[in-house]
Amino acid sequence: MLQPKKTKYKKTQKGRIRGKSYNGCLLTRGLYGIKALESSWITSRQIEAARVAATRYMKREGQLWINIFPDKPATKKPQEVRMGKGKGPVEFWVAVVKMGKILLEIDGVSMVIAKEALRLAAQKFPIKMKFIYSKKYINN
Repeated sequence: MLQPKKTKYKKTQKGRIRGKSYNGCLLTRGLYGIKALESSWITSRQIEAARVAATRYMKREGQLWINIFPDKPATKKPQEVRMGKGKGPVEFWVAVVKMGKILLEIDGVSMVIAKEALRLAAQKFPIKMKFIYSKKYINN
C-alpha cells in the first residue's frame, strides 16, 4: 500500500473538497489517461487495486503512471465508543482528488488495449471517470 514515510503531523482535519483541479488536468507523460468527473477521497487500497487491474490487462507491456499519492491520514474511532476521548487512530491513507484531475496515464500500447485497461482500473474507484487521449494520437 502507498503511504508517506514521514509526515509533519500524525493526524489531519477532514477538510472540504471544493472546485475543480487546475493542476494535473492535462496529459503529461502518456498518450491515454482517465480523468475524474467527481471529487472524492481515493484510498491507497483503491489505487493499488486499479494499478493491478490495469497492469494485468496490459500483460506488463507499455507503461503506467499514477498521478495521485495518498498523503492524508484518515482516522476512525472504534464501533460503540462514546463521544469524546479524543480523535481515533489512523485507519487508512487517502489522496484528495478534485474534479478534472488525471489519475492514471498509459503509453506504449494500442488505443484499444489502453481503453480497456483504464476501464478496468476506473471500476476500482468510487467516482465517475472519463477516458481521454492526447492530441499527439490524432497526428500519428
